Amino acid sequence: MAQIITIARGMGSGGRTIGKMLSEELGYKYYDKDLIRLASEDSGINEAFFGRVDEKLKSSFIKRGGVYKGGVIDPSSREFTSDKNLFNFQAKIIKELADKEPAVIIGRCADFILADRTDVIRLFIFCDKETAVKNVVDAYGITEKEAAKLVEKTDKDRSDYYSHYTGRDWECARNYNICLDTSRLDFETCVKIIKGYISLIG
Repeated sequence: MAQIITIARGMGSGGRTIGKMLSEELGYKYYDKDLIRLASEDSGINEAFFGRVDEKLKSSFIKRGGVYKGGVIDPSSREFTSDKNLFNFQAKIIKELADKEPAVIIGRCADFILADRTDVIRLFIFCDKETAVKNVVDAYGITEKEAAKLVEKTDKDRSDYYSHYTGRDWECARNYNICLDTSRLDFETCVKIIKGYISLIG
């Protein structure tokens, strides 16, 4: 059985909700934004630094190469609090958690960070724009126009972030074991499909 489930997800697709449902049904630990806190505690770097670059890049940083190669930068270096090293510490935490116990890990390039493991199921959850906008309106109580802008910006940020640190296309199906369209499937069906896949691969 898979020990780790990673979930990349489009804004408004319900990927986070599906992840929580899976963690509850499988008895797995669930990690999302708490990865920021854990990375802050491990590094000693203020949590606010991690929050500012959580699944997004600074505009001035996008054109500079940065595919993750492992390791962290020494505290004596001027680059210790760089965006690159903030990612490195998050990756370090993800690897340590994967070694510790079964878990569902949301976003943050976890599928790539754990590429050398054979016990990982990599999921991509997406939906059409209409469904994403509706879900965001319902979740945040904002207008459709505001929701559409938020969906577009968040997905671009996630795509740029993923591409920068992995050298891969965020939406490429080859990166994942299963891609699920929640504009056609409800969350419960998605969970059943994923659990069925887990049972098949044993």
